[in-house]
Amino acid sequence: MYFVTICTKDRVEHFGEIKDGKMILNESGEIALKNLRDVSNHFESVCLDEYVVMPNHLHCILEIDTAVQFLDKPDVGVQFIEPVVDAGFAEGGFDKSNPYAACIGNNPMLMSKTTLGKIIRYCKAKTACEIRGSMDFWQFAWQKNYYDHIVRNEISLNKIREYIQENPKTWERDRNNVENLNM
Repeated sequence: MYFVTICTKDRVEHFGEIKDGKMILNESGEIALKNLRDVSNHFESVCLDEYVVMPNHLHCILEIDTAVQFLDKPDVGVQFIEPVVDAGFAEGGFDKSNPYAACIGNNPMLMSKTTLGKIIRYCKAKTACEIRGSMDFWQFAWQKNYYDHIVRNEISLNKIREYIQENPKTWERDRNNVENLNM
């Protein structure tokens, strides 16, 4: 299980506002929420646990079931190439005539295995495309990366769940609240 936080670029509050300790989603926030909930439908091996969309970020707990991954079907339209140990390499060095051959079979984007990076990329890209397309809102952007933390035990899991549930109530002192950045 992973605790994940994804922020908007420059922590711009694109998703709505907090009123009386409750998150009020706007149209962009509804799109972000819909796509976050859709992650489990797109990736069979992923279960979305607790989550919240905040004005400029979202938190979620994602569980990746590695046993299910072996049952995942390869992505439609992608031809999988078996890695060739010697491909791209000549004796004594790199074969410049085929510089990509050694990498093609091991490219994570061409593998059917579900990774946290692949899940986040999917969610961020789908959300950004829908917000920009449906609202003609080209200013929307995500922060370049994301924060993740491996949930190691039940005690930690319960504390993270509580943090996510309480996050809207504690927005006034949240470190992602732009009003608190200079504190």
